[in-house]
Amino acid sequence: MEPRVEKDDICLDTIRTQVLEVTQALLERGNSKPGQIMVLGCSTSEVLGKKIGSAGSKEVAGAILEGIREALDGTGVALAVQCCEHLNRCLVVERHVMERYNLTEVTVRPVPNAGGAAAATAMEVFDDPVVVESIQAHAGLDIGDTFIGMHLKPVVVPVRLPIKRIGHAHLTVARTRPKLVGGKRAVYE
Repeated sequence: MEPRVEKDDICLDTIRTQVLEVTQALLERGNSKPGQIMVLGCSTSEVLGKKIGSAGSKEVAGAILEGIREALDGTGVALAVQCCEHLNRCLVVERHVMERYNLTEVTVRPVPNAGGAAAATAMEVFDDPVVVESIQAHAGLDIGDTFIGMHLKPVVVPVRLPIKRIGHAHLTVARTRPKLVGGKRAVYE
């Protein structure tokens, strides 16, 4: 059995496991398909029970990214990690995602106090990371109320899961669906 790693009063193994379970549930309930994108907004400060932007932790970010990446492995769903407001909520993605979706690359390197610990850690663990200006993802995890809505396709649908918090941070999970268009003659499946 691996030793439990603690960051203050937060168990990193527990964080990784919770995020893995939440991501797997979102993949299932969101009816995710290969080629889609999942966005992560994350305040590691909030996970630690601190004010957003005040106590970022690359260790916590690493545990979160490890759980998500494990869940996404082999699904064909790509991950986009949102930066903080100091970088206008740009996103870290793999280069092939930027190219596939014709996203606009920006020149900046996220660091823990300008971009956030999650985005800075993504720059280190992704194979070929780039930062893009915006994205329209198919689903998302918002850990600590970082407001990922601007990076989700319309129409956003909340996904209710039994896990409501990651560490001390409030968790919001969402998927998207195509718009329902037409009038009273329209037929929907």
